[in-house]
Parts: sequence; C-alpha cells; structure tokens
Amino acid sequence: MRDRVSVVVQGRGRRGRRAGFAWLLWVGAEAITTVGVVVALLVVHQVWWTNRQAVAAAQEQVRVLEDAWGAGREPLAGGSGGEERAPVVEGGSSAPGAAPDSDSAPGAGPGRPSAPAAKPTPKPSPKPEPAPGREEAYAVLRVPRLGLVVPVAQGVDKRAVLDKGYAGHYPGTAQPGAAGNFALAGHRNTHGEPFRYVNRLRAGDELLVDVRGRRYTYVVGKVLSETTERDTGVIAPVPHSAVRPDAGYTEAGSYITLTTCTPEYTSKYRLVVWGTLKS
Repeated sequence: MRDRVSVVVQGRGRRGRRAGFAWLLWVGAEAITTVGVVVALLVVHQVWWTNRQAVAAAQEQVRVLEDAWGAGREPLAGGSGGEERAPVVEGGSSAPGAAPDSDSAPGAGPGRPSAPAAKPTPKPSPKPEPAPGREEAYAVLRVPRLGLVVPVAQGVDKRAVLDKGYAGHYPGTAQPGAAGNFALAGHRNTHGEPFRYVNRLRAGDELLVDVRGRRYTYVVGKVLSETTERDTGVIAPVPHSAVRPDAGYTEAGSYITLTTCTPEYTSKYRLVVWGTLKS
C-alpha cells in the first residue's frame, strides 16, 4: 500500500513540474511577442511616421518662406515677372562680372564739336544679405533631378535642424552665391530623409538655391561616394578630401557641397556631392 501511494505522489510531482515549465514557456513567449510588437512599433514610428511629420513640416516651411518673399516683391533672378537682380556675395559686393551702368556720351556730328564723354554713374550695390539667425530657415534648395524641395536652416544641430527634415548649413562656410563653399548636411534616412537619393546625382545636374527671392544655380561637378566622418576637407573653402587626395578641387571659386551618411541606415561613412556656381 505504501508503494502505491509513493508512486502516485511521484506522478503528481512530475506533472506539476511539467505544468510549471509550460507556464514559464508561455510567459517567455508572451514577453518575446510583446517586445517584438514594441520594437516593430518603434521602427514604424522612426522610419515612417517621423518621415511624414518632417516632410509635412518642411514643406510648410518652404511655403512660409516663399510667401514672405512674395510679400517682399523680390522676384527670382532670371525668372519671369520681374527685374533680375545681381547676386550678393559676402561683404555686400556684387557678384563677379557685374558692371555698373553708364550714360552714353552724345556723338559728334557734321558741324558739331565733339562733346566730352560723360563720366559713368556707378550703380549702387545691392544691400548685403542679412546674416541668418541660428537654426533659422532662410533658404530653399531645389534639386530638379530628384524632385527635391527642402528648406535650408542655419546650423547642423540634429534635433533643432536636421530632424525637422531640413538641410543644415555648416556654420563658417560660405553663403549662397558667395565665393567659397556653401556646405549643407541632411539626413539620408528617417526624419524626412531629404538627401536619401543624392547618390543618384550626376555631373551636369542643377542644384538651385533660393534666398529672399534670388536664385543661385549650381551645377554638380563631382561625387565622392565614401569618406570618413572626420574628413573636414570636404567642406573647406576649396572643397577636397583629406582622405583621398585625388578627390575634390584645387582652385578657389564658388562651390556647393551636400553631405549625408552612407551606407543607408548607418552613419559609418559620408557621401559627398560637389557643385560649382553657374556663371
């Protein structure tokens, strides 16, 4: 009798251990499923929802800028419906090649003495562009080949500029149309990802920069497919790679630089696109 009871007790113990093990498996599966759902939601939020938010806000900022320029009645240089204005470079001087207007002197005719030539009347230089405030959106970059229209803000702070879907202007680099290097940074993935497809740009593609109703046209010249994140030469006044001496330029001029992360969904390296101001 004692043996039978002992056998019954042992059987119940085994079933109890099995039930406990099954319960642990169920709890573990539930935890893994919950974590998976949370991770999936975070990925959706980061990759999809932040893009929607940033793109919508960036396009609204473009509209605000264009409305402000329209109210100021400053037509785009080279566009229809207004007088073309000479670009302004840093320091307030006109762009190279701009010449002052002069009054033509009356010519000499038969029986008339030659009139002295009138002195040219210099045309006043346009007012210099006011310096943009920190993290302020003040320009619009258009890339026709990519169908890209994105606001440009001063600075490259991640939260205050780049995560808004803007292109950020590197402090200390030139302003649009000026001598030197107008250097920009932008996300390649998430938060509007304005520079996601800049790797598709080729020599000859146009990069248009609008500032307070004036348009500056740059033409893509070179693309550096990969360099280190510490290669500061790519945003130098004469842009070049400090890592790859054969990449970049050697002469002074007016340049534009687009920088972003590469490969996609990583920040290990930098992709660089360079262009020159169209004369």
